[in-house]
Amino acid sequence: MSATAAVERFDNHWSYAEEVEVLTFDLNGETFALEAVIVQEILDLLPETAVPGSQPFVASVINFRGKVIPLADLRLAFGMEAAEATIDSRFIVIEIDLQGEQTLVGLRTDKVNEVTTLAKSASEAPPSVGMRWRADYINCLVKRGGEFIILPNLQAIFSSRHNTARAVT
Repeated sequence: MSATAAVERFDNHWSYAEEVEVLTFDLNGETFALEAVIVQEILDLLPETAVPGSQPFVASVINFRGKVIPLADLRLAFGMEAAEATIDSRFIVIEIDLQGEQTLVGLRTDKVNEVTTLAKSASEAPPSVGMRWRADYINCLVKRGGEFIILPNLQAIFSSRHNTARAVT
């Protein structure tokens, strides 16, 4: 991805406000955040049903209010090791636009932290060098205290995973 595209994606993320309300959560010791408006619910762990032949990133489904929804593991999208659930593990159910359709997706997390407000002035586009993850998978990094909070680009993650799955079949 070009530096221009990264800056454009970063600018578009903050185009509507100087602050954004987010839900923060942990994955493998890193803090991530999702815009609160897309979060439908935070769930304790539920029984999962494995989907034979599916990609490891979305290898199971859960029953959410009578609807079968895919359960995604962002750890795998970011190239982290899969982890066993702990007492703090939760599912975050989000609603996002995937290919023009509002879609419910569950996200596996190690721990849900808090709802908080992040300021545009504390955010930066992801660096083009030295990242251990794909830069297009990150909208921006927000500095808070002595840590960085990662805002993932769910559109890029799910689009590339969907395209990879179609290419394999």
